Amino acid sequence: MDLYGKTIQSLDRSLDYANLKNQTIANNIANADTPGYKTETVSFKDTLQETMDASFTAKRTNPKHLAFGSTGDTSEFQVTKKDNTTYTNSGNNVDIDKEMSELADNQLYYQALVDRMSGKFNSLSKVIKGGN
Repeated sequence: MDLYGKTIQSLDRSLDYANLKNQTIANNIANADTPGYKTETVSFKDTLQETMDASFTAKRTNPKHLAFGSTGDTSEFQVTKKDNTTYTNSGNNVDIDKEMSELADNQLYYQALVDRMSGKFNSLSKVIKGGN
């Protein structure tokens, strides 16, 4: 029996993602003037697929139905470089306005996750204390 349920695990995983994304964006901003630096991004697709696989189970009633489920180990987030663009003569491709916008979005996402996690623990605390 899982004391906290899958919600806490999903929130924890989401916080890990948001933290890594924040570090990646901060690194991009810090290297905005570094010649040859290429922007890095954090892949969310694999993480979303992992969450979806954990949340849903499919029943195939016909062999022609498409199967879905876990397709491999997606336990780590993927950080990838965008090598296909260049914005400056130095070979750098950091768009500071885009990075700052993504940083603000990620901070809001992170804070929402923290608030949700806090609410979950407050609910558990109330249950433990008997509703007081």
